[in-house]
Order: sequence, then C-alpha cells, then structure tokens
Amino acid sequence: MKESENITLKLKVTEGLSKDVGRAFVRMGPEDLEKLQVAIGDIVEVEGKKKTVCKAMPAYKELRGQSRVQLDGLSRENAGAGIDEMVKVRKITCRGADRVVLTPKNITPQERDLKYIGSLLDGLPVVAGDRIRATLFGSRWADFKVESVSPKGPVLINPTTSLVIGKAQTEEGRRPASSVSYEDIGGLKSQLHRIREMIELPLRYPELFERLGIDAPKGVLLHGPPGCGKTLIARTIAQETEANFFSVSGPEVVHKFYGESEAHLRKIFEEASRKGPSIIFMDELDAIAPRREQVVGDVEKRVVAQLLALMDGLTKRQNVIVIAATNIPNALDPALRRPGRFDREIAIPIPDRRGRQEILEIHSRGMPLAKDVDLEHLAEITHGFVGADLEALCREAAMICLRRLMPDIDFALTNIPYDQLAKLEVYNDDFLGALREVDASAIREVFVEVPDVRWQDVGGLSGVKERLKEAVEWPLKYAHLFKEAGIKPPKGILLAGSPGCGKTLLAKAIATESQVNFISVKGPALLSKYVGESERGVREVFKKARQAAPCIIFLDEIDSLLPSRGAGSSDSHVTERVLSQFLAELDGIEELKGVLVLGATNRVDIMDPAVLRPGRFDDIVEIPLTTAEDRREIFQVHLRSKPLAPGIDPADLAQKTEGFSGAEIAGVCNRAALAAVRRSVATKGAKKAKVLITAEDLEAAIVSVPQG
Repeated sequence: MKESENITLKLKVTEGLSKDVGRAFVRMGPEDLEKLQVAIGDIVEVEGKKKTVCKAMPAYKELRGQSRVQLDGLSRENAGAGIDEMVKVRKITCRGADRVVLTPKNITPQERDLKYIGSLLDGLPVVAGDRIRATLFGSRWADFKVESVSPKGPVLINPTTSLVIGKAQTEEGRRPASSVSYEDIGGLKSQLHRIREMIELPLRYPELFERLGIDAPKGVLLHGPPGCGKTLIARTIAQETEANFFSVSGPEVVHKFYGESEAHLRKIFEEASRKGPSIIFMDELDAIAPRREQVVGDVEKRVVAQLLALMDGLTKRQNVIVIAATNIPNALDPALRRPGRFDREIAIPIPDRRGRQEILEIHSRGMPLAKDVDLEHLAEITHGFVGADLEALCREAAMICLRRLMPDIDFALTNIPYDQLAKLEVYNDDFLGALREVDASAIREVFVEVPDVRWQDVGGLSGVKERLKEAVEWPLKYAHLFKEAGIKPPKGILLAGSPGCGKTLLAKAIATESQVNFISVKGPALLSKYVGESERGVREVFKKARQAAPCIIFLDEIDSLLPSRGAGSSDSHVTERVLSQFLAELDGIEELKGVLVLGATNRVDIMDPAVLRPGRFDDIVEIPLTTAEDRREIFQVHLRSKPLAPGIDPADLAQKTEGFSGAEIAGVCNRAALAAVRRSVATKGAKKAKVLITAEDLEAAIVSVPQG
C-alpha cells in the first residue's frame, strides 16, 4: 500500500455545487488536497456511516481553508453523511470496471438508450451499493443502484465497461418518489439555511433541545409568490432528513359530512406521530385555515379550530414538524401565526440575478448546450422570473430546438437512432426565442408586450435620451458607482411636452433598451366608481412592481390621474384619494426599491404640486420643439424602409417642415407613401405596380398635414 493511502483527513460536509450533481465530485481546499497527496481528478474514498468513492476537485475560493468538503446529495447519501457532519477522506487506487450491474430506480431505460446512458456515466467512480445518476435531456434524470461490480472494490466506469441494467424494484416507505437534494434548489441559500436549522436539527438531534431545556420548533410557514419553490423546499427537506413525508393539499381535507374534515386531519397527525420522525406538509394552507371572522361556512371554522388544537398538542408528539405553504399569508387565521404553532415565517422571494443564474444552471444541467449559450446574460434579462418560469424557459428552449430538427428525424423508425439524438443541441437563439413565449408570472396580470423600439428608432432628442439613460440604465449597470457616490437612483421621471413630440415613443425605447420589466398603466383606467377600488388599483400596481423589481411603471396621461387637489374635483373625491395613495406609495415610509415611475403628460400645469417635488418626480424632462437636425433624423427613421425615388434629401425636407412635431413628420411620410400606392394602382393595376415615393409626394403631404 502506498504511503499516501494511509493519510486520512476528517472534514466537515457542505452541500455541493448544482453543476456537480451526479458527477461524483468531492471538492476540497488546495491545502487539504496537498495533505492527502492527491492531484485533481484522483480517486478518493469518502467514509461517513458508509463508504463511497469520488473524484477529487479543488473547492472555490470562498470555501478554502475551512476544513470543509463539498459533496452533492447523491454522494452524501452514498457516504451516509448529512450536511455539517464529519467524514473521513483518503486516497485510494481504482481499477477500470469490466462489468457493472445496475438496477433502475425511477426510469427503466429501453435498449436503444443504453449507449447514450453509457456515454453519460463514462469516467464515474463507483462501489457496489452506490446510487448514481445519468442526467438526461431537459431536467429529467435516470437513477440507478449499483448492484455489483467486477472486479470487486472501487472501480471506474470506462468505454470498455459492460453495463447490465436489470428490472426496477419498488421501494417501500413514504419517502418522496423524486429524489431531490439541496443542490436542486437555486437562489435560496440564506432561506434554506434558516429552514434547515428549524427543521433538520430537531429531527436529527432532538437531544440538543432536551439538553438546552427548550421545546423544538413545531411549525414553519413558507410564503411567497407562486412558483418560487415553497413545495420543492419541503420535499427536499424531507429527502435530506430521511423523514417520513405526509403531503396534505388544502382542499382535499374538506369533506361534505359533519366531522369528516376534522377526523381526516387528526388521522394524518396521528399517523405522522406514530411513524416519526415525520414532516407534515400543508400546501395552500389558506384554503383550510382562513380568517374565521371572514368565513361564512361552518366547516372552515371547525377545521381551523381542529388544526389549532393539533398544533398545540404537538408537545406530546415528538419528531413531528409541520411545514405550511401559502402565497397569501394575510388570509390565514391570526391564531395560527403565533409562536408555538408556526414558530417561524420565512418569506421566499423572487430570485435576484445570481439566484436566476443558479436556477438556469440547474434546469439546463442535462441539456446539450451549444458554446454560444450565455446563462449569465439570460439571468440578467429575466427580471421578475421565478423558478417555475425559468424551468418553463429551459423547457421551451428545448422544444424550439426539437422543432428545428423535426424534419430530419425519420419517424417511420420505431426507435430514434443514437446519432440523431446526438445532433440535438440547444443554442442561445433558442433561449431568446423561448423568452418571447414565457412571461414573468409575478407580473403576468399587468405585463404588456413592449414593441421592439430602440434608441435609433427615436429621431433627434439626443439630450433627452442621454438623461433617460442616466436615470434608468446607469443605476442597473453601475450600481456600485451609485453606492460609492452615496446617491440613490431617481424614483420618478416626468416627460412633459406638446402632443406628438415622442413621449410615449421614448418610454417604449427605455423599456426595450433597459431590458427590465415594464408595467404600462393608462391613467384613467385606474379610476373606478366604487369607493376604495381606485386606491386598491394603485396599491396593486406598486405591489407587483416591487415583486418584479427592477421594474418601470409607465403612467400615460398622468395628469388625469393626479390633478391638483381642490381644482374642480368631483363630489366623490376619487382623484384626491388616488393622489394620496400614489404619494404614499412613491415616497411613503415603506421605501420603494428598484422601481422607477415614468410619467408622460402635456399638461404639467394642472398636476398637483406635491407630486412634482424632488423625491417623487426627481426629474421633469421637457421635450423641446424639434430642431432642423432632429427633423432630419426623424425623416431618416420614417423613410428608412420605404421605396424612395433618387434625389430625396432628408435635410431639405427638414428645412421645409419648420415647427413640425415627430408625429406630424410620421404623418407626412405615411401620406406620401399612400399617394405613391394610389398612383401605382391607378396607372398599372395593383398586381404589377411598382411603388415609388417621389419628392412631389412628400411636398404635397407636407402641405396637407395639419399642424397642432
């Protein structure tokens, strides 16, 4: 035996990287690799309650020098070790495998898949009894148990290894069917840490709480927008703690017969207590435990009372923890939300840029990605997307890839050959195409499809464009400089100018160029005849914008929504109440972060002065009358895609349109084009006509277009 194989290190386990799942990597600091005399890629034995083998890899900078070892969920299960437990690591020799017998755990592959699965498992170190994973196309995977290996001991699967796949075996128990681990959850590291200390510690080490003389926590309430990962967290905790998992969907508890609903709840709690350690997961808790004073039905009141009694009675039931999930926590009965029932409430937020990148890496783990795919850029432009949206985005990109290759696939064959499967490759354009199909669910109700308007489509106004770039794009691109300078980005920008000068067009260009979420609100649409409805509309718009930050709220015709108080207001005082609500949302006690309010009006004089002060609308951008240079650029934009006769000079046209606004110049170009079409139809017939816009058409249109 070599001397290096006698060296053993004791290291503490940390969760692995999401991209390492199924690859049997063990990541350590370079100093630990040196102590073990191990090079990158060497095989080491990891021993917890069981023994497994992994490939040694260096840890990233943040985990170096801490005597920690990173293992993914599969390797932790194979080594019989949980997070923060100690494992022994030592170097071993590993021979090539001649034969490996595998038993499928979740998918029984067909004969045609074996070559593909074999290519995925190539280079994997295994021992008998391990669970291994082949990550398939999309976010699916095939799990196998290693029944036996030849020669005996640790072996390395290679291209010459004979893989024998037997029949799937059904396992007894209440463990979740899909084996998920902490590495399958992206962007929620801090929330997961808090949930783990609330749930894992009491289930794994109840003696700690006995020694401290305190009761273990009884319940955790997870709340957040739909699709952010509440149910996934509950299933992962159950898998990682090896606890029995009892899932209760809110509506299925309610029965039509008197007393049946309460009996069903009691039965679940009794069974969980008998089979402890157990986790009871209640999804959509608001369906069975709404506020009793607001509920008409008698059943819901009795179910809430029964649930309260069972939660309080948990002191007698050791090793049972209740996890509940809801996306409307304020609809729950207040008696449930006190310590002793749900001890901790954890908000699961919409993921930030880094979180979105982690989630995209998880869901594209099994995809054959092309080299041009930039997940970092995709994470930057998917503001407001929750985990479920990003999963749908990856799935849609895979479907676009499949549609592209459909003509090449011979569907007459019973099985698609391996060489055709190998051609499947997902490109960056597939993801960008999928972005047009998948919207951010956090703002789906108020989301608008923004026309593809770029800065170059807005003629002139170079000074205004620069000011808007500074206000909108700079805080996103150069957030560190704003922080260093000690300034906060503006909350509101008001575009003011005469009709047709390009206010709405500028708003469209900002929405496209900044690539942030865009909520468009037409001022009068928020006004309602019912008392309180208009203010609720304002609150909802700002709530959605906060959830989907960074976000732009565009209020067109803002003067109709926020007129000066007392100036001809109606008896109902709706506009005054809406104004008060708007002021409170924009600059109230609750700080507005990551939301920019963009207003457009041609009547600044009738707006309330309280709105126009710094801190609310920080910048009032007056859009001036067009100069000759502006008009030349606007003509270039509108004549860009039109068939022009030779000799038409936009500069000459600009001189002839003194005092024209951008909308009026667009009208001139359209009228001239229509005159050319009319002439072609009249002279040659519509089928063979060649449309050509002449200088005379444009001059006639200039005379005919009315000026505002």
